[in-house]
Amino acid sequence: MAARYGRRRSVLRMRTLAGQVFLLQVAIVVLLVAAGMGALVLQSRSDSEREARNRSVAVAETFAHSPGIEAALESPDPTAILQPRAEEARKRSGVDFIVVLSTQGIRYTHPLPDRIGKQFVGNLAPARAGKVVTEKITGTIGPLVQAVVPVRGANGAVIGMVSAGITIDHVSGVVEDQFPLLLGAAGVVLLLTTGGTALVSRRLRRQTHGLGPTEMTRMYEHHDAVLHAVREGVLIVDGEGRLLLANDEARRLLSLPADVEGRPVAELGLDPRTAELLTSGRIASDEVHLVGDRLLAVNQRSTDADGGPPGSVATIRDTTELQALSGRADVAQARLKLLYDAGTEIGTTLDVVRTCEELAEFAVGRFADYATVDLMSAVLRGEEPTPSGGGAEMHRVAFHGLRQDTALYPLGTAIRFLPTTPMGAGIGKGEAVLEPDLAALRGWQQQSPVRAQKLVDSGFHSMIAVPLRARGVILGVAMFWRSKRPEAFEEEDLSLAEELVARAAVSVDNARRFTREHTMAVTLQRSLLPRGLPEQNALDVAFRYRPAQAGLGGLGGVGGDWFDIIPLPGARVALVVGDVVGHGLHAAATMGRLRTAVHNFSTLDLPPDELLWHLDELVARIDQEEVADGNEGGEAGVTGATCLYAIYDPSTGRCTMARAGHVQPVVLHANGTADFAEVPGGPPLGLGGLPFETLELQLPENSSLVLYTDGLVEDRERDIDESLALLRRTVAGHPDRSPDETCEAVLRALLPERPRDDIALLVGRTRVLDPAKVADWEVRPDPSAVGEVRGAVARTLAEWGLEEEAFTTELILSELVTNAIRYAIGPIHVRLILDRSLICEVSDHSSTSPHLRQAATTDEGGRGLFLVAQFADRWGTRYTPDGKVIWTEQPLPSEDL
Repeated sequence: MAARYGRRRSVLRMRTLAGQVFLLQVAIVVLLVAAGMGALVLQSRSDSEREARNRSVAVAETFAHSPGIEAALESPDPTAILQPRAEEARKRSGVDFIVVLSTQGIRYTHPLPDRIGKQFVGNLAPARAGKVVTEKITGTIGPLVQAVVPVRGANGAVIGMVSAGITIDHVSGVVEDQFPLLLGAAGVVLLLTTGGTALVSRRLRRQTHGLGPTEMTRMYEHHDAVLHAVREGVLIVDGEGRLLLANDEARRLLSLPADVEGRPVAELGLDPRTAELLTSGRIASDEVHLVGDRLLAVNQRSTDADGGPPGSVATIRDTTELQALSGRADVAQARLKLLYDAGTEIGTTLDVVRTCEELAEFAVGRFADYATVDLMSAVLRGEEPTPSGGGAEMHRVAFHGLRQDTALYPLGTAIRFLPTTPMGAGIGKGEAVLEPDLAALRGWQQQSPVRAQKLVDSGFHSMIAVPLRARGVILGVAMFWRSKRPEAFEEEDLSLAEELVARAAVSVDNARRFTREHTMAVTLQRSLLPRGLPEQNALDVAFRYRPAQAGLGGLGGVGGDWFDIIPLPGARVALVVGDVVGHGLHAAATMGRLRTAVHNFSTLDLPPDELLWHLDELVARIDQEEVADGNEGGEAGVTGATCLYAIYDPSTGRCTMARAGHVQPVVLHANGTADFAEVPGGPPLGLGGLPFETLELQLPENSSLVLYTDGLVEDRERDIDESLALLRRTVAGHPDRSPDETCEAVLRALLPERPRDDIALLVGRTRVLDPAKVADWEVRPDPSAVGEVRGAVARTLAEWGLEEEAFTTELILSELVTNAIRYAIGPIHVRLILDRSLICEVSDHSSTSPHLRQAATTDEGGRGLFLVAQFADRWGTRYTPDGKVIWTEQPLPSEDL
């Protein structure tokens, strides 16, 4: 550009400025390098002296405490012993000398043999007192640091001293190593400085373009033309309050005359507030001033901030129309924010009532002074509402306001809005109703004239009623009232209320549908769980089942927890608790399948570990079926289950347990102590591949077994270990509690306020059979022993008052014992138990099981087991580790039940 206007480029001047910058930067770099070198030298000296002191002390203390030093000092010739050792230690440790001294300071050792026997030079008083002393001296080999360490004898007295020293030069040399790096860095910095100076010089030439006065004048003219053409007023005021410049737009906006330059601002006839701002010179940003009928936004800055002349420059723009638009935009933005906040604060749970409460709480304070929500009865039950809400019964489920003692219907009130009132008609049509002036009594008071008058008398002056509508049906109605706020509801408020309620209605409908599913799942779950306690005498049992709270972020809802009490042959009983992974209808249905399977497997009288193995196979097959149906990864897929199965025998007091991924049960002993039963942990059901192990416990009478699912001890507010410890503490110390009382105490202590998972709790207190009601005999493997058994059984039944059952019992036992003698091996044992029924058991060491068959008329045998099945109420076989047991049950006469 300089060439265009015929002006020579001032290279020399630019170079001179660049040279000055370059010299300044070089000086700064040299000073920094010198300061760095000086700091490095000082730091190196300090580090060298500290290193010399630490090394001398370490070497002296090590030699002073070395083995044999005490004996050498007390020997007739310490030098002969210590001199070679001291020299060897000196060479290995890298110090300049190691000197062993007597308590008088006479050298026993020295690198120079001619110094041995002479007085040591240094401060020895602290060492004689038993302290370590270090000092810096200048010796014959230069500046050094030496340490003197006392040598103590067996009695603790100082018997000698050891001094080690090293010259500072010996450990220095860091500075010399850093000089090349420092000098190299200085050279690089200088090179970068030179390059940077060249770039700065080039940028200065490029920015000024070498313009001279003519070119600058022309540029000013252009700027002046632009200044008066812009649609923003510009004012420049000097430090004395005189107007130096005003462009055309400023003259128009402030109605200034043509000859205003040079006049004081106070004499221009401006309003006092605007004149005060222009003369003060203070900083202002978008400060709004009313000048005539215009709203002017003024920005003002000082002109002397960067060394310029004193004064200020102000820019002015007309914002009259923009202010009106901004006001409407602010209203729209506030409305959008209100609706956005509603979306985040309403419908946080899938609970119908809580959602309505959130709507009422949100509206009060932001939109209304009072808010109520009424829902149809069907919605509260989770059912589909009727297509039209006109005249239907509703219940008030939410109320929130500045006060609680108002004439509004209280919570829980059943309300039928009269179709003749504006509210009733609006609800029937699904339309919102606005009552801007309640005192006018234009029909809304017909719902309840007495309440209406009380509301008006207490200050209620405006109301909006909006039906909650979703999927074309009316769910209820939300009503908003104003009493403290003087502004009445307007049409814009009605539109906002409709949008607010529409959003809430979707959340209410979602919660209703979830409530329906939850209710169905709970109904299915409870139908699949035991509804009462079976008749048995082995355990005193109590149970509790709590479904998960619906609508907790997708985690709530009925799960697959179950429990069972299953009577087994031989007066035994099985306790079962289990948990299917997942929630909802599918989990409940799967639980029912597993509970049925456990019942079926229990009829086979399997041990706990074998029963869990069969159950594991069943769950694996269920998983395979789900995958085959294309449900893998979906909500319906079964991913496993846990189970704990325990069998208690009241005749022996033995309890056998096995678990598959389930939590450990708690055992409350009769003395009040409680601990967790260490049942071997098996994998959850459905994984397969690993065996299950059992635990056998001897449970005295009045011991309690507490079985539960993980929902009882898993809580977001508490660690599971804390929950388990709390469970044990709650159970312990109360052996006198009944099982029902134990269940209540456990739930009070551990049940969360809003449980996120199902909870199944089962408590059984042990009983022991009366020995007088148990009789057993060993049977000889001889057919003649059958008669002996029949006689013993007849006498026992006579003692029990069951003479009428003697014939049937003798016949049953005769057939069973005869079969055992004929076909079984090993000892034969007969046991008779009087419980809720008369139980006969014949055990042997054979694993073959008899089978019931229909004997032909020509068969000589085969009718024995058929007769047993006819006379006994139930019969079966269970296998033991030593063989099998064939059992029968006979009903007792009604008077003995």
